[in-house]
Amino acid sequence: MARECYFLGKKTTFGNQITTRGKAKYLGGVGKKTTGITRRKFKSNVQKVRAVIDGKVCRVRVSVKAIRMGLIVKPPRRVRPDAATAD
Repeated sequence: MARECYFLGKKTTFGNQITTRGKAKYLGGVGKKTTGITRRKFKSNVQKVRAVIDGKVCRVRVSVKAIRMGLIVKPPRRVRPDAATAD
């Protein structure tokens, strides 16, 4: 099961972490020098939520961006019979 958004298709992407040393030119130095390049992962913020899809309630992995955009419809909350009589 991959870390991928059900709606937007966002998933882990790869990039580089660049390690440098030295002082920047605008600070009076001779410039930054690259001392190492390492592969790294940018992981998407994916949450497992209950959503209504095609009239059924199911758990899906959804990115937080999709939740904020309002792409998911959450199921209605259940009302417990014992909690209703306690009031």
